Amino acid sequence: MFRTRLVSGIVLLLLALILVIAGGPILALSTCAVSIIGMYELYRVFGLEKSLPANLSYLVCAFYYGNLYFGWLRETMMIAMIYLILLLSVYVFSYPKYKAGQIMKIFFGLFYVAFCLSFIYQTRSIAGKGSYLVWLVFLCSWGCDTCAYAVGVLIGKHKMAPVLSPKKSIEGAVGGVIGSALLTGIYACVLRQALSVDTRGILLLSMTAAVGALISMVGDLAASAIKRNYEIKDYGRLIPGHGGILDRFDSVIITAPIVFYLLSNLTR
Repeated sequence: MFRTRLVSGIVLLLLALILVIAGGPILALSTCAVSIIGMYELYRVFGLEKSLPANLSYLVCAFYYGNLYFGWLRETMMIAMIYLILLLSVYVFSYPKYKAGQIMKIFFGLFYVAFCLSFIYQTRSIAGKGSYLVWLVFLCSWGCDTCAYAVGVLIGKHKMAPVLSPKKSIEGAVGGVIGSALLTGIYACVLRQALSVDTRGILLLSMTAAVGALISMVGDLAASAIKRNYEIKDYGRLIPGHGGILDRFDSVIITAPIVFYLLSNLTR
């Protein structure tokens, strides 16, 4: 099992490197595909993956990513409003086929998965430095996961969320935050010229990573809570040893938008 997980992790990392470095339409298209798969996994948990509202959401997801790349509409909120109106129209004109709770779950799925993951592409598209700054999303999430696991195994004693995730410790969480900040600091030092940052800039990027790491743990635990609520082990089996898209990107999902907005303010 460990070997399978390791090999899958290496392959996933290589794919991420290739797609993120490529950027542009390749990254937009691949992030869109990952989002649709993630939405399908989440809707399957809710028992709605093949429903009309879910199919509508897949189409809106594709349009949303197309809009990010081509710029058809200037206001993203307009897409959200059109989507909400269409979703409510399905609810009203097919009544009583779908319950209000199901429609809310469908809306949540598009926002939680597709809109949030799109900030990987949007961070990569930041003028001038996006190709370097985008890696902070992964340093905050996957870097935090790795550091937290290592510290937790070595010295973890105090449970962080004993009911939800008994293996996670407070020591591991602290290690994850500090580890993410240190990894980002090292990354920024190595690429100081490319990032055009001084010592203060490096410290600000490290602080951004620390905030992102904290947020990533919330994303990880939230995804685990959904699985516990619905009594499933994994969201899918797409990635051997890891589960589904949401099992691997759970910490990235809400980290990406936070990192994007923090970096956008820093790069003004």
